[in-house]
Amino acid sequence: MTAPTTATDVNQPSLEHAPKTGRRLSLPVLMLVIAGALALTSIVRLITGADGITNVSQMSTALQLAVPIGLAGLGGLWAERAGVVNIGLEGMMILGTWFGAWAGFQWGPWTGVLVGLIGGCLGGLLHAVVTVTFNVNHIVSGVAINILALGATRYLAPLAFEGHQGGSAKQSPAVESLGHFTVPGLSDWLTDLNAKGWFFVSDIAGLLGGLVTDVSWLTLIAVALIPGTWWILWRTPFGLRLRSCGENPVAAESLGVNVYKYKYLAVIISGGLAGLGGVFLSIVANPFYLEGQTSGRGYIGLAAMIFGNWMPGGLAIGAGLFGYTDSLNLRGGSTNVHALLLLGALLLVIGAIWLAIRKKYVQAAVTLVVGALVFAWYAGTNEVPSQVVAATPYVVTLVVLALSAQRLRMPKADGMPYRKGQGK
Repeated sequence: MTAPTTATDVNQPSLEHAPKTGRRLSLPVLMLVIAGALALTSIVRLITGADGITNVSQMSTALQLAVPIGLAGLGGLWAERAGVVNIGLEGMMILGTWFGAWAGFQWGPWTGVLVGLIGGCLGGLLHAVVTVTFNVNHIVSGVAINILALGATRYLAPLAFEGHQGGSAKQSPAVESLGHFTVPGLSDWLTDLNAKGWFFVSDIAGLLGGLVTDVSWLTLIAVALIPGTWWILWRTPFGLRLRSCGENPVAAESLGVNVYKYKYLAVIISGGLAGLGGVFLSIVANPFYLEGQTSGRGYIGLAAMIFGNWMPGGLAIGAGLFGYTDSLNLRGGSTNVHALLLLGALLLVIGAIWLAIRKKYVQAAVTLVVGALVFAWYAGTNEVPSQVVAATPYVVTLVVLALSAQRLRMPKADGMPYRKGQGK
């Protein structure tokens, strides 16, 4: 006779009977893919002479732009792993920017970090109350929070900032810096190695140099949150219970899990992480709050999470990709984006070959034609219009999601309504 399942079973960090999440790349294979992409980029750099696509300054800027996107994506991951869709990440980031700058210029930057995080948590709490307790559609609630956050900060900004030096109805006074650090010796060596322009080696030096040059302490915290999130959600009983709420809340409740509590915790943490991304924008990226400074990064963070298949590692790669394309706006954008047209054409040709090997001949033909058109664009021009440069991050977001959509699997109960006791 089979022993009955008890509530303590869910405490064991095992997902033996959990649904498959699709094929995942092993770490060695993933490293080979990244190395291959970097080698291809190095070839493009040598052909085009666009050294800026992998220099230290470019990579440092890309890291800075990737951090708020990654934090927003982490926030979305926490909520959706518990079964709550969080379209309101943008609004929670807006709350983080405002509260962080408001507290930062008065009581110091680290106080601003804490208060901005709390501001994001308040947005998450509101989303949890509306979706978990009152069972409102998650998309409707998230959109409402985005609108509410924008309206609230527009109303509060004149009251809080006008009359202070440097403040106005749309901008806060300046906030002191959190400080930056550079690894002495290593940064200079990598910068010199990157300047030599060698194949592959100089490109790796540029990538690593960007990680150790003028790095904010908040960046270090954000990077540490990636493996921290993975460990908590995939290696602890707490994480197992939380993820069970996003896969099968009825089964989780039958095993003694307080589903409401875990959903609330996940969405509040989600808001706090998005708020921390907003703090980064208003204290690190710019030393002041500025109306509209999130610029849709909450939505791009959500896209990075989806690209990463609801996993922290994939999310980090997605955030890095979007941060890199965004950095092209700031450093030699037209020249670099034009060089990346060649990279895009090469990637499309490789993709067409791969599809042909898998006997998907129609898709291979379409991909090859698109690759030929992109190459023709590259060969027939010397630069791209500034409008194309500005749109590059958003175009890359759409393309990446379109290409990766077939391998994705969200948590089974993500976005589904749940009432306590509904399985009885």
